[in-house]
Amino acid sequence: MFSSAPVLFRRLAGRRSDWHLRWPDLHLPRPHLGWLGPLAVLASVLVSWPAFAGAVGEGQSVSLGLYVGAVSILLMAWSFVLAVRIRFLERFFGGLDTMYRVHRWAGSLAVVFMFWHVRVEPEIDNGIRGASESIAEAAEGLAGIGEYLLYALVALSLVRWFPYRFWRWTHKMLGVPFAFASWHFFTAEKPYANGSGWGLWFGGFMLAGLAAWIARVVVRDAVTTGHRYRIAEAVVEGSAVTIELEPLGERLEHHAGQFAFIKLQAPGLREPHAFTIASSPESQRLRFVVRELGDWTRALLQTDLVGTDVVVEGPYGTFEPVGRRDQHVVWVAGGVGITPFLSAIDTPGLTDGSGEHAVTPDLFYAVRDAGENGIVESLRAAEAQGRIRLHLFESSAGNRLSGDDLVARVGLDRLAGAHVALCGPAGLVSSMAAVAREHGAARIEREDFDIRQGFGPDLSVDVDDVLRSKGVLTS
Repeated sequence: MFSSAPVLFRRLAGRRSDWHLRWPDLHLPRPHLGWLGPLAVLASVLVSWPAFAGAVGEGQSVSLGLYVGAVSILLMAWSFVLAVRIRFLERFFGGLDTMYRVHRWAGSLAVVFMFWHVRVEPEIDNGIRGASESIAEAAEGLAGIGEYLLYALVALSLVRWFPYRFWRWTHKMLGVPFAFASWHFFTAEKPYANGSGWGLWFGGFMLAGLAAWIARVVVRDAVTTGHRYRIAEAVVEGSAVTIELEPLGERLEHHAGQFAFIKLQAPGLREPHAFTIASSPESQRLRFVVRELGDWTRALLQTDLVGTDVVVEGPYGTFEPVGRRDQHVVWVAGGVGITPFLSAIDTPGLTDGSGEHAVTPDLFYAVRDAGENGIVESLRAAEAQGRIRLHLFESSAGNRLSGDDLVARVGLDRLAGAHVALCGPAGLVSSMAAVAREHGAARIEREDFDIRQGFGPDLSVDVDDVLRSKGVLTS
């Protein structure tokens, strides 16, 4: 709890790393199917310029002003479509994590282009009206309201001070300013008619965006869908809990490295959260390892979970821990980032150390204290069975993983052409990926899924404590 003003300011300021801008990873080794999605978003923006290129009116920037307004609509529509988590689209974006990064960047840039459009105030001469003047003026008024609502809602999304449980509900409201902006765009004067080819082009995006928003808010969230499970075991170790789920019907089919959204059917825990699946694809049960990071995960650790029903949605992700059988495999994990590799270790035929083409990965595991981490014992057992070569680094003992450690223990000859998979804190993943790339790794896989991201420290627990002390929250 914030006991004084200095404490409050320190918590609001957080650490320097809390304010780092996370750019999309552009270090892709070669063109692949996952490029098509981002390129489609970019292409939809670029090909729309001719619709406004010939517009004339007051000032020299009418065409540009109209165009940036249309770009704002396009990007908002893309943002809503990607938020629906359509599994078919994953292959064209390189996984759901990339889809969500594009979703966030599209939404943020849409606000920038909307601000630009409003500041220009383009007035076209001899344009074609989309509706009567009175309707167009009313729509413009709604768009003005939507503009400020959009600024406020996006600001709440970008700054992590606002707790996740409340952010989710404000995020659902983003469809309102999009609907207002779309109605204004439809009714306003433009160089083309709404029934023309350009009208159908932009109208299709607006309808797709609105349909996606309704599907996301009503169907995806309000209607509980997915595979039904029940928690059979829950073991708390320090600041993490391992939960085992048994199926109540058809079990979820997944491959090593994928993640799923889980919705606990218990008061105060119903909001969906994404976690990497730690169990083998062949296992009848699903296993998740959850570390305390915020108000929801803290409540999870403090609740008797056994017997609780769970809805599991997924699987998602294209993270591949193991590449071709002729490649050496290197795994780098930090903290709870070990979970996708736990699933791969238990996959028969991949890492069991037997057979002509068996894969035995070098696993580099960075952990705060091995004595407080029950997973370490299972990793040592896997090493004894020849499934992995374990390289353990304990920060509490002053033993931190570095790029030099990676090169020295794997060897230059094996690191060149290797399949490297990384999962854990962003700083660790980025630094190890750079080292692997520098020394000729053939493929670098990284799991970097964060449904919110944003800037600043996460104050979910602090705000949760304040609200409970005031009696606002009781569960």
